[in-house]
Amino acid sequence: MHTFEFIRPPDPAAAIATSAQSKTAQQGADVRFMGGGTTLLDLMKLNVETPNRVLDINRLPLDKIESMSDGGLRIGATVRNSDLAYHAKVQRDYSVLSQAILQGASAQIRNMATVAGNLLQRTRCVYFRDTAMACNKREPGSGCPAITGHNRTLAVLGTSDQCIATNPSDMCIALAALEATIHIQGTKGTRAVAFGDFHVLPGTTPHRETILEPGDLITHITLPSPTSGSKHHYLKLRDRASYEFALVSAAVVLTITNGKIARARIALGGVATKPWRSLEAEAALINKSANDGSFHQAAEAALRGAKAQSENGFKIELAKRCLTHALRTAAAS
Repeated sequence: MHTFEFIRPPDPAAAIATSAQSKTAQQGADVRFMGGGTTLLDLMKLNVETPNRVLDINRLPLDKIESMSDGGLRIGATVRNSDLAYHAKVQRDYSVLSQAILQGASAQIRNMATVAGNLLQRTRCVYFRDTAMACNKREPGSGCPAITGHNRTLAVLGTSDQCIATNPSDMCIALAALEATIHIQGTKGTRAVAFGDFHVLPGTTPHRETILEPGDLITHITLPSPTSGSKHHYLKLRDRASYEFALVSAAVVLTITNGKIARARIALGGVATKPWRSLEAEAALINKSANDGSFHQAAEAALRGAKAQSENGFKIELAKRCLTHALRTAAAS
């Protein structure tokens, strides 16, 4: 492991000032924030991440879950995944989020992992995690051997000719469907970013995964007021029943009135280079009957732009079936 300086900043302003000295907010940064460390420390041991300074933000006042005056929910950046999943309001009003978190990782990891850390979770692509291999995420311009190599678990949506790595998060798929907002404090002040705008597609810059800049600190996430009568479901399909990343997952939030779908929010995991909200599937469902015919049409719309590689073509059909089943289960709940 690369040697580093471990710092506990006394307040957010000090954390931001120190982080702003980094060359980049993306891979190769000189400075990294650490919450639970469940991903960062693994990557540091592999020498994929080699920061010179690690800023422990666990003692900053960012660990609260609070109801807002408009009925929404404010979630601090260092809230542990377990605390969020078992929070009474989350289980009652945002159950898709609780379901998604509880299907991710092990209980021990959920007890350590933080909300902001999950937002920044990095791909499990074997080429990215092996420094002996080329990888455009680690070393821009070095190539993407996954495209012609081992790609069974990698993305079919949002890919480019430079990267097909899959975003691994479960929590983020639910947050995409819930239309969360990410709140950031940096050297230029504070700003709020819609969840769908936070992660970026690889394009020609696969080493850049989010809109964060040097000095940016995620302080909290907000969820909008829940829609009355909405039905939630998170379905995760994987190679084994526990402690495994998704081959395909679907987060569904539906509002059904008189047998018709009045509102739909849909996000897919395990198939894309970022948490993938499907506006196409949502549009296909509005004012349609809540039945299998409509669900199949939505699934076809969601995967219409998918591009298979040599080993992962099965994901396209699997994703369609996953989404159809998730919609059916939500509608029947």
